Amino acid sequence: MRLGEMNWMEIDNYLKKDNRLLIVLGATEQHGFLCTSTDVKIPLAIADAASQQSGVLVAPPMNFGCSSYFVDYPGTISIRVDTLIKVVDDMIRSLHHQGFKRIVILNGHGGNTPVKVSLGELMNEVKDLKIAWYEWWKAPNVTAIADNHHLKSSHASWIEAFPFVRTSAIPDGDKAPFETNLILSSADVKKAVGDGVYGGPYKVEDAIMTEVFAAALKDVLFMLQSI
Repeated sequence: MRLGEMNWMEIDNYLKKDNRLLIVLGATEQHGFLCTSTDVKIPLAIADAASQQSGVLVAPPMNFGCSSYFVDYPGTISIRVDTLIKVVDDMIRSLHHQGFKRIVILNGHGGNTPVKVSLGELMNEVKDLKIAWYEWWKAPNVTAIADNHHLKSSHASWIEAFPFVRTSAIPDGDKAPFETNLILSSADVKKAVGDGVYGGPYKVEDAIMTEVFAAALKDVLFMLQSI
């Protein structure tokens, strides 16, 4: 169930029996041969599946994140770190005021992690609030699947290449990994990375992606039960 598709009276009735909420933080940025909304579509799909099984509402997703290192790629829309922190803080304060006390955040974009640190300050201030933070691609149950299949994960590679985010242009094969400890400008990132994929297989069998999705969904359902 999506909060944005309900009227306020329906939401009020929901709050009389449940105070949990799923929030999706994403990004609109280059993902190689995957769609630019990949970091929104994946966590939102997990949230929707969790909602169907648990009845917990899903808030409208945050479609933009911190992607300064990709702004030279057309289609990337980046917001500043302090902007995102303030927006998420405002969102949660609004929702808490209405009665949402237990919130599970599904973050789909690594550039958004400064928000997690900032939420500690909010927790110190708002005593009856509980927040859980989940990043599906880092979750132990997901990384175990990658290990079982002898696969390494990187940005825009197989780990994110679910059928619903692929484009027709996605190639077969692997790409050599790109790694650096340097903080690069977006122009230098584009020069170094090229197509936007940071290395590894461009895609794998759908059966493996189904395993990954099921593992992430199981994690989120557990979090909703235990928060």
